[in-house]
Amino acid sequence: MHADRTSTTRFPVAVDAALRAAGWQPGRWDIKQAEIWADTLREHASPAGHRHTVFPAAVEAWAEFGGLRIAPGGSGRQIAPATLHLDPLQGRHLARTLGDLGRALGTELCPLGTETDTAAALAIDTEGRVYALDHTGDWYLGPDIDHALATLITGMEPARLTAG
Repeated sequence: MHADRTSTTRFPVAVDAALRAAGWQPGRWDIKQAEIWADTLREHASPAGHRHTVFPAAVEAWAEFGGLRIAPGGSGRQIAPATLHLDPLQGRHLARTLGDLGRALGTELCPLGTETDTAAALAIDTEGRVYALDHTGDWYLGPDIDHALATLITGMEPARLTAG
């Protein structure tokens, strides 16, 4: 067992504390709200007709973490910890942007929420990988929501996506 993990959760101690302070607890699962978000995103079209694709990895992340406003305390490991609002409707108007990035990555992306201090958009792909998009570039946050939350909440520097 890793020294920075509690015996009762899958997250490092600081991440677990920030999530619990935001109202998360193990077993949290609001599938009804997640389905409302899914329906809202599916129904939304940009003026040019771009639409969101909704898939299980996104709905599962919303069911467990959706609606949380996470404000980590302390200083980050490499960069400042991110204050998060995990509300997929924050990315409702990003259908084209997420579609374009998804095509570049060979996947599909769906909104996850925002980094409120920087206005970075958070997105999840069909495999559960998480990304941030901001005015400075596109960033890979982790292979799943757990790693992404740890990266954001502990202030680890994410990897920049490069044009390949």
